[in-house]
Amino acid sequence: MIRKAFDVAVDAHKEMRRKSGEPYIYHPIAVARICAEEMGLGPTAIVCALLHDTVEDTHITLEDIEDLFGLRVRSIIDGLTKIPEVFDENASVQAENFRKMVLTISDDIRVVIIKLADRLHNMRTLGSMRPDKQMKIASETKFLYAPLAHRLGLYSVKSELEDLALRYTEPSIYLDIERKLKSTKDARNRFIRKFVQPIKESLTKEGYDFEIKARTKSISSIWRKMSTKGVPFEEVFDLFAIRIILDTPLIQEKPDCWRVYSIVTDFYQPSPDRLRDWISTPRANGYESLHTTVMSNSGKWVEVQIRSKRMDEIAEKGLAAHYKYKESKTNETKFDRWIGEIRDLLSNPDANAMDFIEEFKLNLFNDEIYIFTPKGDLRVLPTGATILDFAYDIHTQIGDTCIGAKVNNRLVPLSYQLQSGDQVDIITSSKQKPNEEWLKFVVTARARQKIKSSLNEELKRIAMDGKEILDRKFRQHNLRYVSENISVLERYFKVPSATELYFRIAKGKIDLTKLREIENVNGILQPEKPKSTRKKSKEIYSKVDKKEDTIVIGDDFK
Repeated sequence: MIRKAFDVAVDAHKEMRRKSGEPYIYHPIAVARICAEEMGLGPTAIVCALLHDTVEDTHITLEDIEDLFGLRVRSIIDGLTKIPEVFDENASVQAENFRKMVLTISDDIRVVIIKLADRLHNMRTLGSMRPDKQMKIASETKFLYAPLAHRLGLYSVKSELEDLALRYTEPSIYLDIERKLKSTKDARNRFIRKFVQPIKESLTKEGYDFEIKARTKSISSIWRKMSTKGVPFEEVFDLFAIRIILDTPLIQEKPDCWRVYSIVTDFYQPSPDRLRDWISTPRANGYESLHTTVMSNSGKWVEVQIRSKRMDEIAEKGLAAHYKYKESKTNETKFDRWIGEIRDLLSNPDANAMDFIEEFKLNLFNDEIYIFTPKGDLRVLPTGATILDFAYDIHTQIGDTCIGAKVNNRLVPLSYQLQSGDQVDIITSSKQKPNEEWLKFVVTARARQKIKSSLNEELKRIAMDGKEILDRKFRQHNLRYVSENISVLERYFKVPSATELYFRIAKGKIDLTKLREIENVNGILQPEKPKSTRKKSKEIYSKVDKKEDTIVIGDDFK
C-alpha cells in the first residue's frame, strides 16, 4: 500500500516545484519519513503522509483516495485538507482553524501528528520563504504547534520546532547560543564521561541491561532559562541531562528504576527538592520517568533521568508509542482522559473559537499538580487550579453546586488554590448556582466551559420569562409578535440581540411602558425616523449670497 501511495503521489505532483526550486514530491516523502522514523507511526499514517497534499493541490479527489486506499485513509486525508497550511491573518479565523485541527484529536489523532510532521519539515526548509512569511510561520509554530507537540508527548519534535522558530524570530540570539554550545562541547563531553564512569561500572556489575545518553538542552530552552532568570549563557549550569535507559520487563520497571536511583545517589548527593517521580504518577500525556538532580564531584548540579526502554520510547515518540504499549482498549490512561476533555470542550455548539484557543493553550503550557479525593483516588490538574477546577474535574453537577471544600480537613472557599498532595472533599448545596464571578476562580478549560454553559442556560431560562412578559405587553397594545417588531425594540433600547432584550425585560431593566411612545401602524411598530435636516439646510443656504451663482455642497464649500 505504501508503494502504491508513493506512485500516486509522484504522478500527482510530477509538474510541481517548491519555493526552493526542488521537485514538490520531496516534501511528502520527507513528511512520510518523519512519521516513520521520528514518530514511529504505522503504514496507514505513512500512506496519508505521502498523499497529504494531493487532494488540495492536484487533480486527485477524496473519492479517488477512498477507491484506492479505503475509507480510513480518506478520512485522515480529509482532516488534513481542512487545516490550512498558513493560517489567515485574521485572528478569529486563525483561532477557528486551530480549533478545527484540535477537533481532529477526538476523531483520529494521526491527523494532528501528520500535520506536526508536515510543519516540522516546512520549518526545516523555511529558508526559501520571504522574510515576512518566515516570521509569520515561525511565530505560529512557537505559539501553537510546539506546545501541541509537547502536549502529545512529542518532546523531540517540540524542541526542534521551538529551536527553528527561535532561529527565524531571534536569529542573533539563536546563532550566539549555538556558537557557545559548539565552543564548550569538548569540555562538556569530558565532564560527562567522567561523571557517568562510576555509574556505568556499578550498573554493569549489578547485571543491568542499560544505555546511558547525555542530552544537551535545546537552544530555545537555554534562551528561556537565560530570560526568566536574567543570567548569561555562562551561568546556565544545567546545559545537559544524563539519561539512564533500562531494558527491563514491565513488571520490573518501577523497582529497577528506584534501584538505579539508589546506585546514582550512592555516588552523588541528590537535591531533595529536585526529585520528580513520574513513574508512580505519569503526566497526562503518558510521560513516565524518574528525575533527580545530583551534585557532581566538581561542584556542578547534574540532572539524571531514569526510565525503562518502554518509557523512553513513549517520551520520544509520544502518542504512537502510547498506543503501542497500551495494555487494552478498555484500560483508560490519563492521556485518554485528556482526549475526552478535548471532546467535551468541542461539544459545546456555542463555544467561541478565540476563547477555546486561549483556554487550550493555557492548559498546554501549565505544569501539573496531583490532588487526592476523600477515597484516595488521584486527579491531575494544572498548577494554579482551585477548588472549583477540582469540583468540575469530578463531575459537572458537583461543580455547579459547589459551595466550598475541606482541604486536608480544613474549610476553604471556592477560590482556594490547591497544592500538590492536597486531599479535597467538596461541599455542595442544591441551592447553589454558578455565577460570572466563578470565571475568575478557575484555570482549566473544562471548568470555564462548564461554567459558561451553565450561565448561558440560566440566561436563556430568564430570557424565556422576559419573552412571555413581552408577549403579554404586545397583546395589551394590539401589537403583533413578529420579527419586525422585535428588531425595532432592539434598536430602540440599544440591545445587541433578542435574547438580551428578553433577559433585560425579565430583570426589569427595560421599561415597557415606553411601547406607547413608538408609532404603531396596524400592529407593526414603526422604526424611528431620522431627525429632519431641514433646519441644517436652511442654515447652510443662509450663508450663501443669493446674488452669487453658487452650488452649495456643504458647510466647508461656497
